[in-house]
Amino acid sequence: MPAKSRFTRLDAFAKTVEDARIRTNSGGIITIASLLVVLWLVWGEWADYRRIVVQPELVVDKSRGERMEIHLNMTFPRLPCELLTLDVMDVSGELQTGVAHGVNKVRLSPPAEGGRVIDVQSLDLHSPADAAAHLAPDYCGECYGATPPENAIKPGCCSTCDEVREAYASKTWAFGVGENVEQCEREGYGEKLKAMHREGCRIEGVLRVNKVVGNFHIAPGRSFTNQNMHAHDLNQYDVPGTPPDEQHTMTHEIHELRFGPSLPAELAGRWQWTDHHHTNPLDDTQQATNEPKFNFMYFIKVVSTSYLPLGWDPLFSSAIHSAYDKAPLGSHGLAYGAQGSIEAHQYSVTSHKRSLFGGDDAAEGHKERMHAAGGIPGVFFNYDISPMKVINRETRPKTFTGFLTGVCAIIGGTLTVAAALDRGLYEGSMRIKKLHSN
Repeated sequence: MPAKSRFTRLDAFAKTVEDARIRTNSGGIITIASLLVVLWLVWGEWADYRRIVVQPELVVDKSRGERMEIHLNMTFPRLPCELLTLDVMDVSGELQTGVAHGVNKVRLSPPAEGGRVIDVQSLDLHSPADAAAHLAPDYCGECYGATPPENAIKPGCCSTCDEVREAYASKTWAFGVGENVEQCEREGYGEKLKAMHREGCRIEGVLRVNKVVGNFHIAPGRSFTNQNMHAHDLNQYDVPGTPPDEQHTMTHEIHELRFGPSLPAELAGRWQWTDHHHTNPLDDTQQATNEPKFNFMYFIKVVSTSYLPLGWDPLFSSAIHSAYDKAPLGSHGLAYGAQGSIEAHQYSVTSHKRSLFGGDDAAEGHKERMHAAGGIPGVFFNYDISPMKVINRETRPKTFTGFLTGVCAIIGGTLTVAAALDRGLYEGSMRIKKLHSN
């Protein structure tokens, strides 16, 4: 048998003679509708193939010795920058008092005057460089019974008002406005502090902390630590006889609080409909009180989160995170393209507030809930690190072969349904004509 005949017998697509075909108007309409349906379904299949989804995974966080960045931006409309102190402490024993590196304090006008920005650079009223510039080379100021600070301009002396304040803090002594302190009277510390009495302050910057359980707090007055006791000098915060509208309070607004780097706008926009973890719960939080001695506490549970963009290479990403120790925490993937991961953090939060005078919550309908008296007025952020880690991995839900399979199924299924519909219409019309002819 000729080779051609063998293949002819295997033909699964038998052809009909052109003269035996019957073309109808309904068939033409169904053909056009079928083509439109096929194009619409193929477009949907293509969009599904190009779609990027985020697949979350939950694993045990096995990282060790990591540090974490806390990005903070919040405003205190009734507390001047000179009285505001930021401290950080954790369970490892590390204590950062009066944090200044990486943090800016922005002086704000009183709320009645609009809260506009007054100054950003001239925040330090007692800058050693300025205060000691005019002093004689042999000048040695008295520390008034306290121990001279280790970082004094001149060893064993208190040349500036700030050094006297630091010496007092090392002894856990209250300082006040520097009355009868020659250095402070020379620098006009009390007058400047009085002029700032009605101002507000915005604190913004980045804290670099150990990735362990800890807290950071913003409280009035210079802080000092003696053995296991941590306290603040509140002499200038709660001044008796101050009118209520000029009294300092811990009223605050949190503009932003996040842990680690923020996601790029491109990724955040791309994942908006699949991932709902980009908003920080404390952003735009406002808390108000008219009591000077009031305490706000936020209990935060931090969960480490890795974002693996499409095209992520595990070997390349590991090399980046291991070799570039000085790069910003968590942002290696942002600087080196989609092959590197983005190490960020999510968090949940619960809040609590109470008056330092104690009492119950009868005003809120919970008189059975009692509060202890005592404590430091301020805003406290207590953070805990979860042992679990979330990995958000970008993937495409469909492969190219899956896309081709879907296209073939769309074309075959649509044409089969259209053929059946056309056959039914044709048979129906023929039966109707036959009935009419009879």
